[in-house]
Amino acid sequence: MSADLEGRHLLLFGAGYCARAVAAQALARGARVSATARTDTAAARLAARGIRPWRLADGHWLPRMALAGVTDLLVSTPPASGGCPAFASVSDALAAGASLGTLRWIGYYSSSAVYGDCSGAWIDERQPPAPASPDAQGRLVAERHWRGLALRHRLTLDILRIAGIYGPEGRNILAQLRSGRARAIIKPGQVFNRIHRDDIAAATLAALRHPRPERLIHLADGAPCSSAELTRGVAALMGLPAPPEHPFDAAALPAGMAAFWAENRRLRVDAMLALPGFALRFPDWRAGYADLLQDPEAEPPPVSAATAAPAR
Repeated sequence: MSADLEGRHLLLFGAGYCARAVAAQALARGARVSATARTDTAAARLAARGIRPWRLADGHWLPRMALAGVTDLLVSTPPASGGCPAFASVSDALAAGASLGTLRWIGYYSSSAVYGDCSGAWIDERQPPAPASPDAQGRLVAERHWRGLALRHRLTLDILRIAGIYGPEGRNILAQLRSGRARAIIKPGQVFNRIHRDDIAAATLAALRHPRPERLIHLADGAPCSSAELTRGVAALMGLPAPPEHPFDAAALPAGMAAFWAENRRLRVDAMLALPGFALRFPDWRAGYADLLQDPEAEPPPVSAATAAPAR
């Protein structure tokens, strides 16, 4: 990779599955990366990857110095009952005298669930939100909060509404298929968009490198399909027999999964594909799972601990 992010300092509020992949790509491009951590163990793991950890005091408080010199902020924490915890922490830090003087860009990881059920229609970012679940409602509130902060401080903002995420490190159906536990759930007409973790990271960095005043962008592949099609198709790629078919039964699902299956939409991804220098590495599940079958446990490579800063 090129060193086109030299001089940039990316702060991750939340260093989860996708944010860690963003960090690995940003480090490879020459950026400094720091991230919040809730435990000493998590902080040590970040440091081992070359990411400067900032321990959140009392579970949420962000030290003022964590924002010093930061040029880019990526928020991947889910909303809480009182709103976005990252927004609250940054607001508290600003009230305590922190400065956003060097900040250029904010990225917020939202969810395509903010649209609610669209009866399988193709939708783009102009679709009015109609969130049905508490999580989706919270994400829409968080979007408004970050939009307000970006406007007040004249910052560029990307709200990235993400579809179903899959990838290495166990975020796939390979283990279920190998163990014989996988089932092809049949719900006629039901489809889902998905996106590979590494495409999320690449699109995020493309947005960061080419900011605009404010954008809404779907992060998804352009190939929505049913759960059954994917399950049967991946089994075929693995040389396994097709898993047994089961009719959809909402009553048999956990509450969160039932809400997920209650919604049906197809996401257009023209805005994502228009990001300069970006192209989907995995434009559908076939490409993504063919790659996963080569190395299903691949993760972003760690950076030598000798280069890492101590935990704060």
